[in-house]
Amino acid sequence: MSTETTIKQYLDQKVELIEAELLESIPGIWNIPETLRESMMYSLMAGGKRLRPILMLAAVEALNGSTESAIPVACAVEMIHTYSLIHDDLPAMDDDDYRRGKLTNHKVYGEAMAILSGDALLTHAFYSVVQAYRIYEVPAERVLDIVEDLSRLAGAPGMVGGQAADMQGEQGLTRLEELEYIHTHKTSDLIVFSLKAGGHLAGANPKQLQALEKFGYNIGLAFQIQDDILDLVGDEKKLGKPVKSDEKQQKVTYPYFVGIEASQAKMNELVEQGKQAIINAGFPYSARLLELADFIVQRDR
Repeated sequence: MSTETTIKQYLDQKVELIEAELLESIPGIWNIPETLRESMMYSLMAGGKRLRPILMLAAVEALNGSTESAIPVACAVEMIHTYSLIHDDLPAMDDDDYRRGKLTNHKVYGEAMAILSGDALLTHAFYSVVQAYRIYEVPAERVLDIVEDLSRLAGAPGMVGGQAADMQGEQGLTRLEELEYIHTHKTSDLIVFSLKAGGHLAGANPKQLQALEKFGYNIGLAFQIQDDILDLVGDEKKLGKPVKSDEKQQKVTYPYFVGIEASQAKMNELVEQGKQAIINAGFPYSARLLELADFIVQRDR
C-alpha cells in the first residue's frame, strides 16, 4: 500500500471520528435559541480538512497517549477555528460569500446571528476542553496548561492579533517580515496550540513540547504559504472558493514578495526543519506526524 493511500485512509478515519463527536458536542438538553444552534452547526459541520484536531490526535499518538481523552480538546480547537472563519467572512472583515463551496454563515443567517454563533463557538470551546478532565480524568494540571495556551494562542497575542495586523496593514506591507508576522499568528498559532495540547494530554516532557511548538510554527507558516500559492494556481472546484481572490483584493502574499518558485522552496525548507525537530526530540511513534507535515505541502486544496 502506498504512503499516499495510507495517509489518506488515516485522514478519512480521523475526519469521520471528529465529525461524529462534533455532532454531539453541543448538548441537546441545553435551551438554546434554535436559529443560533442551527447557525453554529451550519459552519461547524460545513466540512473542511479538520487539520488542527487531526494534528492534535497525531501528537497524542506520537507519545502513545489516549486519543479518546483528547477528543473534547480536538473538538474545541475546531470550534475556535470555525468561529474565526465565520468572523473572517463577515463584510467588515474579508467580505466573502462562499466558504468550502457553501454560502458563508452571514449569507444564510444574517450578520448579527453569524457574529453570535462565532461568539458561542468560541466560548463553548473552553467548556469542551474542561470535559477532558470531567469525563476522561485528564489531570487538572494538564488541562490548566491547555486552557492557558488556548487563551494566549487564540487571543490577542495569537490568532486574533494576527487577524488585527492583517486588517490594519496587509495591503500596505513593504517587508516580508510583516507578512510572516501575520501568517505566524493568524495561522500558525492555532496549529501550535493543537500540537502542544496533544503533547500536554499525553504527558510530553519539556523538550518534546518545545519540538511540537517548533514543528507547529514551521508547518503553520508552510501551510499559509501553500494557501498563497494555491490562490494563484489552484483549482477552484477543489478549493471550494474563488482563486486569485488575493490578487483581486490587491493583498500582499508570499509569492508577491519572492515569487512562486522561491515560495515553494521556503515552504519545503520549513517543513523539513519542523520534521527534524520532532525526530531530534525522541517521540516513540512520530511517523504519522511526519507524514502529516508532508501532506500539508503536497495538498492541492
